[in-house]
Amino acid sequence: MRFITLTTDMGLDDHYVAAVKATILQQCNQSIHLIDITHNVQPFDVAEAAFHVSQAFRSFPEGTIHIVGVDSEPIFNFGNSEGAFPSIMVMNNQYFISNDNGFFGVLSRFGQDIQFYRIEDVLSNPKGFKFPTKNMLVPIAAKLANGEKIEEIATPHPSFKKAFATVPVIEEHLIKGSIIHFDKFGNAITNIDTELFQKIGNNAPFIIKFREGESYKIDVISKTYNEVPEGEKLALFSENGLLEIAINRGANQSTGGAQKLFALRKNDIVRIEFMPRGSRESFDQLF
Repeated sequence: MRFITLTTDMGLDDHYVAAVKATILQQCNQSIHLIDITHNVQPFDVAEAAFHVSQAFRSFPEGTIHIVGVDSEPIFNFGNSEGAFPSIMVMNNQYFISNDNGFFGVLSRFGQDIQFYRIEDVLSNPKGFKFPTKNMLVPIAAKLANGEKIEEIATPHPSFKKAFATVPVIEEHLIKGSIIHFDKFGNAITNIDTELFQKIGNNAPFIIKFREGESYKIDVISKTYNEVPEGEKLALFSENGLLEIAINRGANQSTGGAQKLFALRKNDIVRIEFMPRGSRESFDQLF
């Protein structure tokens, strides 16, 4: 039994997702598990789509097929543009199907053993342009699920479109990261991971600053949300190893968690200042 996931910007208020799922079920010859990652990606935001998929794909077995229907309409070459074609990335022995619109460029940072293939005969199906996720990407997924070899479906291609993805800036005893996502609970998820924190910090004392003022500093990493009293701020590393700024049980209809209570926004800077023992910074902390 194969797993097929869906990530789109279609939302659930219209018929689009139902039409996509019905087409998948009709075109697949074997039983499949059809799983939604999210349908609430902001319209055309391929970086957000890549974030959601990057955080989820490790939970799925090898051979899983991921359909990403965000900004999925192909674009043919205009001037110096390379265009954007439906494509398949094989990464960590899983299949990722999307338009080559920058999604692969962001996602590739999170995996290994990457191979890339392009679907080049898109003009043979003009109807597909009306609803490309359903009429272009889904048939590719169905062919893979039905056992067709990837070489029979697509052509190896040397590269995919690169995309701008914010990465932390490293200075002496300092990490400058940024907020890349807010979850449903208003937790601010950053691009600072555990490995970088441990490498730069080397067990030194630290202060996390996410706004100006004493109320916006944290000097300890919690293991769970409930390590602090209800309503208190905290920092922790998520299951996937990304630093979060949160408020314990701070999300409800009137507050909205750290995002609203601290007036945080996507791309806001999060600083981690380390104070190695014996440094000028740690000396100043004593007086």
